[in-house]
Amino acid sequence: MTSVTAGYDDCPAFAPVFGYIGAGACMILSNWGSAWGTWKAGLGVCKMGVDYPQGVIKNIVPIVMAGVLGIYGLIVSVIICQAILPPNGDTTTQYSLYNGYAHLAAGLCCGLSCLAAGGTIGVIGEVGVQAFGLKASGGKRAWATGEGANPDDAGDVGGVGRDAVSAEEANKLYVGLLIMLIFSEALALYGLIVALILSQHSFVCGK
Repeated sequence: MTSVTAGYDDCPAFAPVFGYIGAGACMILSNWGSAWGTWKAGLGVCKMGVDYPQGVIKNIVPIVMAGVLGIYGLIVSVIICQAILPPNGDTTTQYSLYNGYAHLAAGLCCGLSCLAAGGTIGVIGEVGVQAFGLKASGGKRAWATGEGANPDDAGDVGGVGRDAVSAEEANKLYVGLLIMLIFSEALALYGLIVALILSQHSFVCGK
């Protein structure tokens, strides 16, 4: 039974619209952030592979972290959709405006957080992996040194000592890159936590 308070309908027929908008916005924005991060970071990995082919697998981390953002959006969207109650046989609904606004806020919170995190991961990943490859290779390009899929094919250009120093400096840069990526991913995690809390707020009409 729809409750009316001071001429205000708590459970109008259009209330589920807000819930579905929240679920859809969450999924779309999260996937947008995931695609954005994968695109930017993937470009960086491909460019880095020209200078330092053996570092491609090691620097795939930004792409993996960007892909996780879509899972955050999927989790929140499924929770919201399952919480939306169907209409009754007499065309009334138990799904209140309170629930609709809460689910809309949850969807936007998670979706926009994942979008921001995806852009951050993409930019940091693109620049970071290219800088890592440049540092690890000592400024040399694989096609110029004869290095291909097998690192043993490379000629002794600059000596083993300089290569060891370059690898050590590159590892320090890699640690900094990972820390930046972790805190970028945390932005989406914060949005996910708040969205889960918001999605638990509920008011059912007729109870």
